[in-house]
Amino acid sequence: MGEVARTTVLRRVFNGVAHEVTIYADGFDYAGERFKTLSAIAKHITGTPWNGFLFFGLKKRVETTSEESAA
Repeated sequence: MGEVARTTVLRRVFNGVAHEVTIYADGFDYAGERFKTLSAIAKHITGTPWNGFLFFGLKKRVETTSEESAA
């Protein structure tokens, strides 16, 4: 029997709309379109540049203190 490809699905609600992205070894599928990066999908959804890992909650934003940003 052949091996079944394993995929991961990311879900994010933005402006009240649920969005699902399927991750494949060679890219991402969103709404029937293929994308090379999560950032491209996030920009497609929001209309503004986003880090795809931040948008889909895979990475937390690092907060800097006022002392660190003044250095």
